[in-house]
Amino acid sequence: MGPSEASSNLARYDGVKYGLRDDKQTELIQMYRHTRSKGFGREVQRRILLGTYALSAGYYDAYYGKASQIRTLITNDYKTAFETCDVIASPVSPTPATKIGAHAGDPLAMYLSDIYTLSANLAGIPGISVPCGRSKEGLPIGLQLLAGHFQEGVLLRAAHHFEQTTEFHKARPEI
Repeated sequence: MGPSEASSNLARYDGVKYGLRDDKQTELIQMYRHTRSKGFGREVQRRILLGTYALSAGYYDAYYGKASQIRTLITNDYKTAFETCDVIASPVSPTPATKIGAHAGDPLAMYLSDIYTLSANLAGIPGISVPCGRSKEGLPIGLQLLAGHFQEGVLLRAAHHFEQTTEFHKARPEI
């Protein structure tokens, strides 16, 4: 579902109205091809291709249709959870932040780094990540806060309160 939505949403960045444009090309199809090759990194291109594949006519029911059913289950689970609490706290990713390019050759690691943030997007609920510490190597660790539908005010107050009662947000990365 995530790559399908990414593919659909990023389709507008074709170089005609939005996004980078390769003006050196005189043919429309070549302009599209070069624009997308230069404008999107390898991981974004991979996710667009996966999403386009899942949305194609022969695979729509098998992939997107099933994913839509799962999305409904995720949304319902969050609605149930928010009947007994205002905010849910969870990790942003399974590991501390990695150095830029550390997983460039590992698409699975790139995908898994998003695994905890996807459910909020699928359920359509607001989420925010705030710094909450550092690893032994000094890399940032993020805390994700989630709130129910249309509860952005509650979410922002919770994030603000967390920042006011901790020192993690004051830590600056080493450059």
